[in-house]
Amino acid sequence: MAASADTRPIAVIQTQRMGDLILTYPLLLWLARSHPGRPVTVVAEASFAGALSAISPTAEYVPLERARERLGGREHSVVVNLGIRPEAARLAGEIPAETRLGPVADAAGVVRVRGDWQLYRASVVHLNRHSRYHWAELNALDLVPAALMAGTTWPAPRQGGPGRRKVGLFLGASQPEKRPGPAFFAVLARELVRRGLVPVLLGGPGEVGLGAEAARLAKVPVSNLCGRLGLKELAMLGQQMDLLVTPDTGPMHLAAWTGWRVLNLSVGPVSAHETGPYQPGHFILRPQLSCRGCWGCFREAVVCRDRLDPARVAYVAARLARGEDARLAGAHIPGFELLRTATDAHGLRRLEPLSPSAGPGADARELVGEFWRAAFGHFFGLWDAEVPRGAATALAAGQGALHAALARGLARLGTSLGREVRRGSIPDASFAAAFAPGVRPLAGYLERLLQNSDSDRASRLACLTLLERTASLFAG
Repeated sequence: MAASADTRPIAVIQTQRMGDLILTYPLLLWLARSHPGRPVTVVAEASFAGALSAISPTAEYVPLERARERLGGREHSVVVNLGIRPEAARLAGEIPAETRLGPVADAAGVVRVRGDWQLYRASVVHLNRHSRYHWAELNALDLVPAALMAGTTWPAPRQGGPGRRKVGLFLGASQPEKRPGPAFFAVLARELVRRGLVPVLLGGPGEVGLGAEAARLAKVPVSNLCGRLGLKELAMLGQQMDLLVTPDTGPMHLAAWTGWRVLNLSVGPVSAHETGPYQPGHFILRPQLSCRGCWGCFREAVVCRDRLDPARVAYVAARLARGEDARLAGAHIPGFELLRTATDAHGLRRLEPLSPSAGPGADARELVGEFWRAAFGHFFGLWDAEVPRGAATALAAGQGALHAALARGLARLGTSLGREVRRGSIPDASFAAAFAPGVRPLAGYLERLLQNSDSDRASRLACLTLLERTASLFAG
């Protein structure tokens, strides 16, 4: 959307956790640049919005319970709902607006997802194995000009260096599966002290017990600040520290936004492509497992979390804290992948592998992910057909058998889709699940598109067109 004389306000609804709110900040920044002079209101949890107001881009924050009163009487140019709560969808449908994006409830209470990219995000729930778009981008791609995103330069995080010694260890996460236990952090603290570093245990009120246990088990002097700092104080402390070692959690995004360099231990039901640190110059360490980046663990034990090795984590953390990044390029860390966040020519976030691949088939998953990233970017207008054609060619050259298998899978998808179209039926979640993982990105989107439109004629035609376009790209 181009800047204009339109001064109608914009409303952004983000009623999820703290990390989700911070991942909305890039959108707020881009809105200020693409719509100068327009007021932006964010509907958010007051406990997070107030504590983070000092680092947020300019916006007025309103709690959900007061939003209808504050926003319902004025015409808006855009309302975008980035949350999943039913009350957020109802609010998005009630605020007067020319354009609505995200989940929106109509007068009868029926929720429809509006916007190509918002529908894409909904479609990869439980089908995100090959999703390569970060949530901060998915918040914005329906609304922000691609050229503005491409022209955005993010400040580099603060670098460590000789004599730099303080390393924060954040112990908490929204789910136990996403974080190591206190015994891990105790050994990690010990390993860091052995390397001449000063570890500091960090966490909110929910991590007080974890911090006390980790400090007790460490058997070395360690500062334990769990439960003693608010979000503002945590952000200020980060200005004095050289690195934060953390699972995928809200304070990780707080650190990345404020320039505190992050080493993200990416374990549990998270995808580093979708919700890892967003800005360039941060690092991700994860075990080399075929099930990495899941939406929900299907194993009896959380294998990725349990395989974290404190000594290997300490090795990487010490290099980063001392500014020895160059020594990590090509480093072989047995059983682990080390990645660095970066941006591509389109301003979109990428993960650069720093450690060598493990085995001849290790890159297959990434090649498939790159194809689908390129294909959906083409479908929704980010670039021309040459980008996904190039990704398909790279897949054929690197994994010929997989390329052929995906071609067969697309043919099978076409047969199944044709059957659904002839019936005029609305597929349930079993439709996409019936296909191989490499085909599910498109199968899931088609499933969601038909569901979202009650399988009307326009959605059926749109599905057939997308399938035809994909087949043409895949055929070269």
